[in-house]
Amino acid sequence: MTREARAFWLRTPGEGEIRSAPLPDPGPGEVLVRSRYSGVSRGTETLVFAGRVPVDQYAAMRAPFQEGDFPAPVKYGYLSVGVVEQGPAHLRGRTVFCLHPHQTAYVVPAEAVVPVPEAVPPARAVLAGTVETAVNALWDAAPLVGDRVSVVGGGMVGCCVAALLARFPGVRVELVDTDPARAAVAAALGVGFAPPEDAAGGRDLVVHASATSAGLRRSLELLRPEGTVVELSWYGDRTVDLALGGVFHSGRLTIRGSQVGAVAPARRGSRGFADRLALALDLLADPAFDALVTGGSPFAELPDVLARLAAGSLPALCHLITYDEE
Repeated sequence: MTREARAFWLRTPGEGEIRSAPLPDPGPGEVLVRSRYSGVSRGTETLVFAGRVPVDQYAAMRAPFQEGDFPAPVKYGYLSVGVVEQGPAHLRGRTVFCLHPHQTAYVVPAEAVVPVPEAVPPARAVLAGTVETAVNALWDAAPLVGDRVSVVGGGMVGCCVAALLARFPGVRVELVDTDPARAAVAAALGVGFAPPEDAAGGRDLVVHASATSAGLRRSLELLRPEGTVVELSWYGDRTVDLALGGVFHSGRLTIRGSQVGAVAPARRGSRGFADRLALALDLLADPAFDALVTGGSPFAELPDVLARLAAGSLPALCHLITYDEE
């Protein structure tokens, strides 16, 4: 028997809609998940919403359970938390995280869901995909005890990186952002804060996540000689304006890209995707991450929510989508 769920689709760049979605009975080795929450990954999802995925990145940016193709129509998203209603006995009734688009219910292979630890509230668990990105970035960055580190860009990814760095012994962390309101978020995460013009220099490591040319330029300026910028930003189809004729060469600086689509080389031989995601969920037991969930809306309002996020009229880090009435 086939039932129906409801799913968010990008109908055309800049316009979203709610559509019916077939909901088959789960087969052997599958689970039926009833959604409780999903999170809007503001940076990536607003670029997708605006139709700004470069053609040569269509395959790389494809989400695990995406339907349709870029630029549109496409069903996209990857921060879903729900309850298993049908499936293997060890999962039935469990709250799980899944890299699934925004949808009221869905059927996926059992291995595609990861149980949420009891110490992690379900609403906070929507951050798992972003914390996983931060874990991968720090596997790439390999900070050392006592390092001086700046995180430039206080969005979801940058704040998750800063929150994890705050746990490293002796590491002095400064979150750098143009929005003075991020100072309160930094305080909740236990790290320092500065606007770009007042940011501390001589840094051993800078993690850049502002997705702006100005942010990347400032990241390089903050480094000590032979320091490294780990670039986490995704620019979509935008061109990056970067002058490399000054201290970049004389200071022997490094820019290293980091992206969550592959496990960082430093851990690739011993960790898989499931290990990395399970670690991210364990780390979310820290209530400091609640500071990153900055608003909420019911699922039915998601087309309007994404339009406002893309336009900048709705400020948010992680915007929570609720399914309680679905």
